[in-house]
Amino acid sequence: MSNDHPAHDHEHHDDHACGHDHHHHDHAHAAHHGHAHGHGHGHHHHGPVSYDRAFAIGIGLNIGFVVIEAFYGWRVDSLALLADAGHNLSDVAGLILAWGAALAGRLRPTHQRTYGWQRASILAALANAMLLLFAMGALALEAVQRLQAPEAVGGWTIIVVAAIGVVINGITAALFMSGSKDDLNIRGAFLHMAADALVSLGVVAAGALYLHFGWQWLDPLVSLAIAVVIVLGTWGLFRQSLHLVFDGVPDSIDLLEVHAWLRGLPGVSGVHDLHIWALGTSDVALTAHLVMPGGHPGDAFFTNLAHELDERFHIQHPTVQIEIEGIDDGCAAPVKLG
Repeated sequence: MSNDHPAHDHEHHDDHACGHDHHHHDHAHAAHHGHAHGHGHGHHHHGPVSYDRAFAIGIGLNIGFVVIEAFYGWRVDSLALLADAGHNLSDVAGLILAWGAALAGRLRPTHQRTYGWQRASILAALANAMLLLFAMGALALEAVQRLQAPEAVGGWTIIVVAAIGVVINGITAALFMSGSKDDLNIRGAFLHMAADALVSLGVVAAGALYLHFGWQWLDPLVSLAIAVVIVLGTWGLFRQSLHLVFDGVPDSIDLLEVHAWLRGLPGVSGVHDLHIWALGTSDVALTAHLVMPGGHPGDAFFTNLAHELDERFHIQHPTVQIEIEGIDDGCAAPVKLG
């Protein structure tokens, strides 16, 4: 993405982060300097897709499969089956967590929580990632210990049970596939289920190879490989959710591109105090000060601004302040972009 952008006048700040709350503007300070202001609020909501049925089916299927897999893993002393059962159990917890966050995100805003509980979905995605990383660390440790003293396992039992897991996890993953691109919380659920389907497929292959070659070390080796694959797949979810918890700009949005677009709007001579952050895993907010020497541009300007931010950048909650001149509001020193 290009970092080129128009030059800025010296009397106002370029984009920089400020220590004040994202959600408020210092009207008194501005009035003291005698500057005119206009505010545009755009709230374009797309009807949220409900995944209640997907969560209910996924949780029910996986609880049943965990019981079956753990029982037969214990019967034939297969670490691969027991490990996969433990991972599926963590996924049940993850699905419950994600579902709870999705339900919390629908709660109406109140005077105390003006954005409702949307951030619950970000916290759930982070907790999901941490849960997976912890479970895979425990699995890897056990697998290394088993590699030092391999044991015989029941090949056909492993194949049949793991094959059932491929079907169950594949069905569950498919239920969340449509929302995995737009919602980090749903992506976490999808990632877990898709990884489980892949893991179960690996366990099937390990069982078949054990039957053919009798390699006792294959079972813990597959378990270790499973842990590595899932950690690699989960790291992105962990990093992104942690980033959003601290009000980072969502990965799907280039702040410099948004800045350049705002700076190029008719009548805008400068942009400062630009903040972009995630309200939840599917909604993004923006606040910005636009320097417009010509004064308030009219309501149509704000209507179009909100529409374009939604269409171009998927930013649904813009709040814009208009200034005749750039106001030094005591924030951090100007930071030159580009």
